[in-house]
Amino acid sequence: MSRRDTRLPARRRRTLGAVVAGAAALVLGGCAQDAPQDTWQPAGDNAQKIHDLQWPVFLVAGVIGVIVLAVVAFAVVRFRDRGQPMPEQSHGKPALEIALTILPALILVGVGIPTVSTVFDLAEEADTECIINVTGQQWWWEYDYPVQDGCGGISAPIVTSGQLVIPADTNVLLRLTSRDVIHSFWIPKLNGKKDTVPGRVHTLRMQADEPGIYAGQCTEFCGLSHANMKMEAVALFPADFQTWVANQLEDYQAPAEGSLAAEGEATFTANCAYCHQVNGLTTTAPDGSVTPVLANPDEFVVSGAAPNLTNLMTRNTFAGATWDLLTEECRDRVWNAPPEEFGERYLAGVSADCLNEVDLREWIRNAPAKKPMYATADQAANSGGKFRGMPALGLNESQIDQIIAYLLERH
Repeated sequence: MSRRDTRLPARRRRTLGAVVAGAAALVLGGCAQDAPQDTWQPAGDNAQKIHDLQWPVFLVAGVIGVIVLAVVAFAVVRFRDRGQPMPEQSHGKPALEIALTILPALILVGVGIPTVSTVFDLAEEADTECIINVTGQQWWWEYDYPVQDGCGGISAPIVTSGQLVIPADTNVLLRLTSRDVIHSFWIPKLNGKKDTVPGRVHTLRMQADEPGIYAGQCTEFCGLSHANMKMEAVALFPADFQTWVANQLEDYQAPAEGSLAAEGEATFTANCAYCHQVNGLTTTAPDGSVTPVLANPDEFVVSGAAPNLTNLMTRNTFAGATWDLLTEECRDRVWNAPPEEFGERYLAGVSADCLNEVDLREWIRNAPAKKPMYATADQAANSGGKFRGMPALGLNESQIDQIIAYLLERH
């Protein structure tokens, strides 16, 4: 009798080869250098503590995993059914049972002690020098800098969104909450995750070793556009951070009369200021009286808030940090700047020649078509007439030109 051919058919070999190649591509892709959200590339003291804990744990887990898989593979091959008698059972061997109980317990103790110690270290707040309130809502992040002596001194409140600006090499205390559902704040290179829960305040210490931009993501499913709820932390040298604070607190300057931006100011006031605040924006009545324009997003938005657009063009992103305000070339120039040049490039803001006008126009023209949101009239009817996200305002191209010209002056 000839020996049975045990080779796999050609079709199965090709399929197996494709599976192996795909798995290898995924593994190698996960090892890419300079990934924006790479937990294995810590850029701050808190992230370094997590890194110092996780790599030995992963190493031990990997070794144990290989041993277990090897034993299972050996058992499957060595004791596969050939019609032989049942193999000898290990039940009733006290030495083996005790060893297999004590060894996992020792491993858990070895992991548990440094884990508990790290958790307590990460919860430390006494060494923080700056306080920032962080509020999550569908689907963006608001950053509120209260008046304080910390952060080098902030003399008036600052409210911004999308990009969390912090002084480098400084322990910052974030006070996190939510206005609607549970979100989770995570900037992998700077610290671990922390949930934001309505009605509660959770704290998180943040610190970046060097100036730069660090990407993050909401990691708690929070509805339709959860995947589009991003954030960025911008670290600046303390002197540059003070320049940023001064820029945010500058008095409002109205556009030159008769300019396209002045037309944009009127268009913005008539269509956008119901929800979006611009500090210092006023209207003048026929009798000459001047009235501040105050947004009332609580009347129109489920979360009761919309991004404050004061000095919008000092930021690099919009719409919950989903899109860049900068063109790709200008963005790369900022993101890849060396630490000593980063502050100057970031503080330059968004100029007309660097503006990503394509995405910004699409957003102003029809926001729900660009980012999934419950922002149509039918969807608002199910939320008491309030939207979850920015609705389409029905602006024509001329009005969009005016608003963009107006926003460009906010840098």
